[in-house]
Amino acid sequence: MAHLRRMFRRILLATLLAAPALRAPLAQAPAPRPPAAPPRPPAATVDAAAVQRAEAYLNALRGLRARFLQIAQNGASAQGTAWISRPGRMRFDYDPPEPLLLVAAGGQVMLLDRELRQPSVAPASSTPLGLLLRDPIRLSGDITVTATERSGGLLRITMQRTGAPAEGRLSLVFAEQPFELRQWAVVDAQGRETRVTLYEVDTTVRPDPRMFDFNDPRFLETEGVRR
Repeated sequence: MAHLRRMFRRILLATLLAAPALRAPLAQAPAPRPPAAPPRPPAATVDAAAVQRAEAYLNALRGLRARFLQIAQNGASAQGTAWISRPGRMRFDYDPPEPLLLVAAGGQVMLLDRELRQPSVAPASSTPLGLLLRDPIRLSGDITVTATERSGGLLRITMQRTGAPAEGRLSLVFAEQPFELRQWAVVDAQGRETRVTLYEVDTTVRPDPRMFDFNDPRFLETEGVRR
C-alpha cells in the first residue's frame, strides 16, 4: 500500500505541481523527406459566446464545495472534498487512506503528505489550475482557447498557454442547465491526462479563510495530525 501511495503522490505532483517548461527536443538522426504531407484535419471550432459565458461564471464564483473523483492516466483514482474560495484559494482534501492535502493560497500551492508530514510548495502560476486562481479570469491573452465542444448537456472548453502548446492543455467541462463547473482535465507535456470530476456541488458556501492559510505554523500542526 505504501508504494501505491508514493506512486500516486508522484502522479499528483507531476500533473498539478510541476512547473511547465518547454523541453529541449532530443537529438535525432535526419529523417528522409516524406513524399507528401498528409492533409490537415479541419480546425477545431471555438464558440466565442460559450467562452464568454464560462468566463463570466468563473469570475462570479466566490465559494464552492464539492466531492471530487480524480483519475490518473494509469487508472489510479482517489476521492475527497474540494473547496474553492475565489479569488486565489483552493483546497483538495483527499479521503483516507490517501494522506494528501493540496492547498492553494497567496500565489503558492502546497501539497502536504500527512503521513510523512512533508509539504511541497510551488508557485501557483506554474500549475495548470493556476488559471482558476486568477482575478479576474480571462480566457484570452496569455491563454488561447483551442476548442469548444458540446455533448450530452455539457460544454467542454480546451485551452493552452499562448505560444506554448508543448506545455500541455487544460479542459474545463461545464453543465449547461444550470451552468456550473463539473470537471477539468489536465494533459501534461508527455500526453498524460488527469481528470477531476466534481459532484454534490454547493456554490452557496463561504469557506473559512483559515482552511487555506498554510503559511500559519498552526495550520501544519493541525493538518499534519488530522486524518
